[in-house]
Order: sequence, then C-alpha cells, then structure tokens
Amino acid sequence: MTISVATKSQLPIIQGLTYQIWPIAYGEILSKEQLEYMLHKFYETSYLESQIDNGQVFLLAEENGTPYGFASYELNCDATNKTKIHKLYVLPETQGKGLGKQLVEFIKNIAKQHQNEAVFLNVNRFNKALSFYEKLGFKNIETIDIEIGNGYLMEDYIMELAL
Repeated sequence: MTISVATKSQLPIIQGLTYQIWPIAYGEILSKEQLEYMLHKFYETSYLESQIDNGQVFLLAEENGTPYGFASYELNCDATNKTKIHKLYVLPETQGKGLGKQLVEFIKNIAKQHQNEAVFLNVNRFNKALSFYEKLGFKNIETIDIEIGNGYLMEDYIMELAL
C-alpha cells in the first residue's frame, strides 16, 4: 500500500471513495437526507479545493493504482501546536486490515517532524470508528455538537493522542 499526497486533480477519486464509504459508515447513524446534505456540503469540489488552499493536506492510499482510502490533516490547527485529522476513511472491505492505522501513523510521523505535541480529531459519538481510535490510544477530551445548517447537528467527541 502506498500513501501519497493527493493533488487537486485527484479530488474526484476522493469524492468517489466518499460516496462509497459514507452510506455504510453513517447509514445507521444519520437520516438519508442529512447524509446527502453533508456529502454535498463537505465534498463538493470547490469546498475541497478551498480546504487544500487553506492548509489541509489530503492523502490517498492506493495499491497498484487502485484507491482504497484517504485522509486529510492540518498541521498547527487553530494556531495550536497540534495536528488535526479532518478526514480518515477507508473502503469497508479494507477495514480491519491496518490501512486506517497506516494513515494515522503517516500523519503522526508528519506531526512529529513538525514538532506538534498531539494529533486530534472529531468522531461521531455513535460511529463504530470510536473503538478504532481508542485502540490507537486516542482519548476523549470533549463532547461537542456542531450546527452544520439545515437544522442538522454533528454530534461528536473530540479525541486526542499525545505524541
């Protein structure tokens, strides 16, 4: 498996992965309407491009040219000495095979190289991924509800891993 920095020209690959992964990852947590709203809001091309322009780095995990997952991170997020993992998704058929862990390790190494003291992320409070992050050593440091428009909330935990 190779992990590389994704370019703007590869955003359609990331969008394609998202549309395969999100209905499975969030299908039992979110209404169909909220799922569609969030996909459109957070994965529209211009929105993703603006994230890159504002400091997020997107990673693409591939094997023999076939994409299996992606992540995005931001060093020194919110003027802290911490790296935020904004996105981390792998295809369901790859879950449990170490790809998510490889992506987290890749980001941790980058964060350490930049002398960041921790890696943190938001995870839906009802998402099965919660146990994945706990196994990697992330600790719940805050419970947060984020209004995202259209009357929808993201009900998250903020989880952090000291480096």
